[in-house]
Amino acid sequence: MQRKFLSKKRNPVGPREEKLFCWGYREGDKRRMAGSPITPQNQRSTSLMDNLLGLLRILIKRGVNLAVRDVRSSDPYVVVKMGRQKLKTRVIKKDVNPEWNEDLTLSITDPSLPIKLTVYDHDTFSKDDKMGDAEFDISTYIEALKMNLGEIPSGTIISKVQPGRNNCLAEESTIYWKDGKVVQDICLRLRNVECGEVEIQLQWIDLPGSKGL
Repeated sequence: MQRKFLSKKRNPVGPREEKLFCWGYREGDKRRMAGSPITPQNQRSTSLMDNLLGLLRILIKRGVNLAVRDVRSSDPYVVVKMGRQKLKTRVIKKDVNPEWNEDLTLSITDPSLPIKLTVYDHDTFSKDDKMGDAEFDISTYIEALKMNLGEIPSGTIISKVQPGRNNCLAEESTIYWKDGKVVQDICLRLRNVECGEVEIQLQWIDLPGSKGL
């Protein structure tokens, strides 16, 4: 019944965002149903939209100097987690400098939650090996989104975040205005591994009917 209801809902964004947004919706339903009586679907949908701020599109660009986990190379892929949401990229074979250039989209209800990124080496006959992890928060990015920027030139820098002990930044992270959007470029240094960095980019998607920022 859940799937039938979602298929009738008009898609306000692209097909990939719809798929990921629906996944988060189902997880939210399970969480509510575990401790309360089942409520009509239209009520659950309204509650979700009341709490939803928007969508965060994370462009997983590339990995740099990732760890070797096979004989001479690795088959890396990236997993992104935020709360109960879990998304992953495709596997790139035999490459420690992979270029994914793949979008992963999270439904944002609580921007204070950290986002965890983990790189794995895909193995066919055994458990996938970890190739390091990193965390990042979006608080500074959300602050930039709330600014009344008006008409400013594309490429204008809005804010910068410096690397430090309290974050996983490998270098300075820049938040800037690009083609009418607030964008943040991030280079993450992976933890719990001998080497490796992952470059990503953040972009916000306003969702019609959501609470918004």
